[in-house]
Amino acid sequence: MDRSCVSSRRAFLAALAVAPLSFLTLPGNSRAVDGQPYSKPIPSTGEPLPVVGMGTWITFNVGDDPVAQDVRTDVLRAFFDAGGGMIDSSPMYGTAEAVVGSCLARLDRPEGLFSATKVWTSSTAEGVEQIATSERLWGLPRLDLLQVHNLLNWSGHLETLSAMKADGEVRYIGITTSHGRRHAELAQIMETQPIDFVQLTYNIADREAETRLLPLAAERGIAVIANRPFQGGPLVDRVKRHPLPGWAREIDCTAWSQVLLKFIVSHPAVTCAIPATSRVDHMEENMAAARGAMPDAALRRRMAADVAAL
Repeated sequence: MDRSCVSSRRAFLAALAVAPLSFLTLPGNSRAVDGQPYSKPIPSTGEPLPVVGMGTWITFNVGDDPVAQDVRTDVLRAFFDAGGGMIDSSPMYGTAEAVVGSCLARLDRPEGLFSATKVWTSSTAEGVEQIATSERLWGLPRLDLLQVHNLLNWSGHLETLSAMKADGEVRYIGITTSHGRRHAELAQIMETQPIDFVQLTYNIADREAETRLLPLAAERGIAVIANRPFQGGPLVDRVKRHPLPGWAREIDCTAWSQVLLKFIVSHPAVTCAIPATSRVDHMEENMAAARGAMPDAALRRRMAADVAAL
């Protein structure tokens, strides 16, 4: 283990001692206090991050449609009213970055925003231009997190992002994958590169990351963003055809979406999940998963078994 990894782990452990609303592991019936949403510390700095964030894939790709932009502004308002922090986007998501920037401006750029986007091009030089465009579209002088999207030209872009971080032009850097792709290569990057975040697919039905990537993230002091918490919709649509199990009451869940999100964020190595929605009621439902009791290890096993049997 190199020195940077040891330093990150020390910062992570130190943060646990000073962040009472944060958690690393969730014993049975763990609860947030004072009505605040749960947060977890980013291992490399100890900065707390709310455990439920927001994705923008498809849902914010609405262009200049004024009615659709009004709705997305209301979705963002509900997100921040519930204590939300991370919004994740990408140049790959059509007009999503521009729509996020427009909605944030209409909300006077709410406090608590943690801006996360990606660089997605095979050209290192074009990546620099793409990042500048993202900052303009978001309306921010500096983004909080820049990630290499789906490992595309990762070595070239990580060199750029590392230099930007050293110069104070971005706060955190990371790399992403989805749909369980290229996990072996992702593990190699996590083992050798000084990244703050990794984003991967993890949900109650897609648990391959539990074998290697999540333990590696904990070992290396890397924050984990879980994408596709509902498999893009089919997972929550499938389980919603069944009544909530009795144990859902033990963890203060009134909807299947909350069950699915609590399973994800109660994993000790996961920092936050990023469900996407275009509806205010669904946003409120999702954000409720960051409050109330959380499942312990025994209940997590039961949750996975019961959902697999549906």
